[in-house]
This record gives sequence, C-alpha cells and structure tokens, in this order.
Amino acid sequence: MTIQIDSREKPKAIKGIIEEFDNQGVNHFVSKLPCGDYMSLDNARFVIDRKHDLLEVCNNVCQDHKRFISELKRANECGIKLVFLIEHSSYIKNLNDVLMWKNPRLKESPLAVSGERLYKILSTIEKNYNTKFYFCDKSNTGKKIIELLGK
Repeated sequence: MTIQIDSREKPKAIKGIIEEFDNQGVNHFVSKLPCGDYMSLDNARFVIDRKHDLLEVCNNVCQDHKRFISELKRANECGIKLVFLIEHSSYIKNLNDVLMWKNPRLKESPLAVSGERLYKILSTIEKNYNTKFYFCDKSNTGKKIIELLGK
C-alpha cells in the first residue's frame, strides 16, 4: 500500500502517523489532494479527512458549515467517498458515544453545541452526504488510517 498525504497536513501534527506508516512498512509521500488528508493509491475513490477532536468538528460543522458541506459535495461529484477520522480520545469510539460528550465550551457559553446536538448534526451529514465519521485515540491514528484505507 502507498498512501498519499495532503501537503497541507502539518509535519509536527502527523509525526506519529508517519512513524506508524514506517513501522508497518507502508510507503507514503506528500502531495496536494483535492479533498481530505489521506488516500491509498490502490483506491483513489476513498479519502480520509483527519480531525483533531470534537471541538474542531463543532467548528467545522457550525461556523464553517458552508465550506464543510461544499467539500463533501465536491467529493461526491467526483465519485469520492470522503470519510472523517476524529482523534478525540479512547472513550469516543463511535458516533453514538458523541451523545454523551460534554463540550467544555458549555461552561463559558450556554449556546455552545452539546454532545446530543453534535450527534444529530453528524448523523444528518452522514445520511445526506454519503460519508462516515470514525473515531480513534491520537496514539492509534496511523493504525486506523492504514486499517480504513486497506478495506
């Protein structure tokens, strides 16, 4: 397997991912992708977009909603299945676990997105835009990328 990494990924942020690729003997190179962050050359129609945590996802689907949906639409128009890998923590394993997530911003603002509201937003996006949200602990991101791209 050879994985293409989007050139906009910050080297410091993906150091552990690169180490995992190297440890597993996975070839990789950096080049701009039209959407997402990781793609296997074996299947250019399946791309992973990595997200740092649920706070980043909240920002993407609320404040940057139009841009976020535009990227999904563009991927669909090109025949690409764009999925999201969210590096939150070991206690968020799937979309249902988002229901119980406590947004730390709720302490500062009662208008911040709750776990229940985020779950509803992400569920609707999955249904309407042929995507999927996957979750992992940051220490397992490289393994999860290899696993998803290898399917």
